[in-house]
Amino acid sequence: QTSGRGTFVPLIFQPGEAFQFDWSEDYALLNGRPTKLQVAHTKLSHSRAFITRAYLLQTHEMLFDALTQAFRVLGGVPQRGIFDNMKTAVDRIGQGKVRQVNARFAAMASHYLFEPDFCNVASGWEQGRVENGVGYVKKNFLAGQEFIDFSAVQPAAQLWVDTVADVRVHGATQRRPVDMFEEERAQLKRLNPAGFDLARVRTVSVNKQFRVALDSNAYSVPSRHVGQRLTMKAWADRVCIYAKGDLVAHHPR
Repeated sequence: QTSGRGTFVPLIFQPGEAFQFDWSEDYALLNGRPTKLQVAHTKLSHSRAFITRAYLLQTHEMLFDALTQAFRVLGGVPQRGIFDNMKTAVDRIGQGKVRQVNARFAAMASHYLFEPDFCNVASGWEQGRVENGVGYVKKNFLAGQEFIDFSAVQPAAQLWVDTVADVRVHGATQRRPVDMFEEERAQLKRLNPAGFDLARVRTVSVNKQFRVALDSNAYSVPSRHVGQRLTMKAWADRVCIYAKGDLVAHHPR
């Protein structure tokens, strides 16, 4: 009020207290062709250890897969997760911190026992750890990278995190994230051994070309199902189609 400039209080997190999550859109060369990637970033707020995963879409099943894989690699779950107001998590933004949380997202958070915490609108600094990480990944990993195909992106990303990102001395802490993570690991909650169903489920109609549609793609089913309404389950890596509970088609995504 006296200076006319905004003032900020640095955020400090206890081990195991929180993680931050964000998406970014970046391009990479896949077999010589520029391809848009949807990159999921999950970062522990205390140690700054992080997981980066690449997808082609930002749908529910991609979000759930990104978080599940991050918890698996980290070996546990922090007390709360800090998110922006992404549409896969928030159906409606109310006043202040009031949010109408998507039912599937709420079920996932309840399964893994973390408390979702959503940033104020246009307040990216509230998840500054992961926001900084987005730029770091783009500049130091994706820039100039070329991959044989999409399947080669994730192994390369994890190798880079393990051998470069998490073993560097971080400027803010003057310590390596991998060393701080060893201290933080003991404070993470154990991962629920019962798997959460990561699939997006929807009812689809079979057209005259015996195809069903999902995210601008067409998937075939046996011709006997033309005109029928079937159940589709879509995971991050595959699509399964059922007729009255029986599997009738299976496709990679």
